[in-house]
Amino acid sequence: MSGKFSLRRLRSIKLKIFILLIVFSIVPLVILRYGILMNFINHEIDTKTIEITSQSKLLATHIASTGYLDDPTSEVINAELSQLSNLYGGRVMIVDKSYTIIKDIYQMDEGKVITSRAVVESFDGVVNSFYDPEYMYIGLTVPIIDIETSKPYGVLIVNVSSESTMEDRDYYAAQADLIMIIVIIVDFCLALFFSQLLVYPINKLRRKLNERRHGIIDEELHVTGSYETEVLCEEINGVFKNMKTLDESRQEFVSNVSHELKTPITSMKVLADSLLADENTPAELYREFMQDIAQEIDRESQIINDLLSLVKMDKQNPELNIKQVNINELLEVILKRIKPIAEKADVDLILESFRPVTADIDEVKMSLAISNLVENAVKYNKEGGFVKVTLNADHQYFYLTVEDNGMGIPEDSLDHVFERFYRVDKSHSREIGGTGLGLAITKSSIVMHKGAIKVASTLGEGTTFSVRVPLIYIA
Repeated sequence: MSGKFSLRRLRSIKLKIFILLIVFSIVPLVILRYGILMNFINHEIDTKTIEITSQSKLLATHIASTGYLDDPTSEVINAELSQLSNLYGGRVMIVDKSYTIIKDIYQMDEGKVITSRAVVESFDGVVNSFYDPEYMYIGLTVPIIDIETSKPYGVLIVNVSSESTMEDRDYYAAQADLIMIIVIIVDFCLALFFSQLLVYPINKLRRKLNERRHGIIDEELHVTGSYETEVLCEEINGVFKNMKTLDESRQEFVSNVSHELKTPITSMKVLADSLLADENTPAELYREFMQDIAQEIDRESQIINDLLSLVKMDKQNPELNIKQVNINELLEVILKRIKPIAEKADVDLILESFRPVTADIDEVKMSLAISNLVENAVKYNKEGGFVKVTLNADHQYFYLTVEDNGMGIPEDSLDHVFERFYRVDKSHSREIGGTGLGLAITKSSIVMHKGAIKVASTLGEGTTFSVRVPLIYIA
């Protein structure tokens, strides 16, 4: 079994696409291009900086040996400064110990004071070099050491343009772009070919689905070629099976509705015909028949109201009027309303709350759900029995249990009690006026609140319904 599973996974479309992306992905190529160009720029800048620094140190030593800072008229030094400037296409300046620029190749800032951090640090003997990518230039400050005192008494400033390096970068970038375009075209062709090859099973599955939709075939779908399509066929076959079951359930529901609505009408028809057939019907019998007709009308009305409630709850996006409600007070109101019914049936109602509980609920729909549970517990109880309602909560949910010691539910009926029109004891249900929709409405209401309900019962001993509902409703 595991070998077969592994073999199916090896035919996975996802795996093939993953391999395709690894082999022909463009992203690594772009990253590689960017990395190579950045490495080229850094290498060129570093090389040029080292070269200029070396030349500047030699020039600074020559400047110190000639006493140029005391007499900046030396033609030799001026020639060397001009030569350095022309060689690297940059600007050269000399600053004396008073931070005054005594020489500027561009003759723009001579006589001005400069106190940049790099210059100040160079007066402490530090050689500074930096690169400004925004203005594309390399900057250096080299201390000029006094031969007698061995201390800096001037600074040589060199600013060199890096435009030539950027031009070289642009050239190599253009070559890299050309290679990338070629690779992208090849990748595109290969990706187009493999995409057609990989989606073939999906297209085959689509054709099969289309044939089934038009009734050409009525068999289960089986499309091989990839792991995903095989699994998808299994899921689709499951959906078709569920749809068939749902359709049968709907037909059964329509049949049940028709029967439930027809039964009271038939009873009323029989009673009415009996009254019409005998013109001398005694007043007492006439009144009895009319009471029976009124009861059947009430029963018909109850069935219709329950059906309308279910229709509203079955909407894809049912409307909920959510607000914060005190659950303890809500239970007290519900039990107070049902108490007369319980007293009439000689059933004791008990409410046990472990802590105050407030939750976000639709009060009307939740009241309907809880009322159905408590009323059922009273109606299907025994004389002298009890119905115990318990409320508890934690940080996330509130928990409600409705326990009785009534007739109980057979084990084979527990899985069906929430189905529409299902009755455990049809004769007793008719006797007490049940429609078979109460628990279906209860479950729908609780599910709408993102909650859950379950039932446990022992025949002849009693039943317990357990409800869990979130304290905070999240749509």
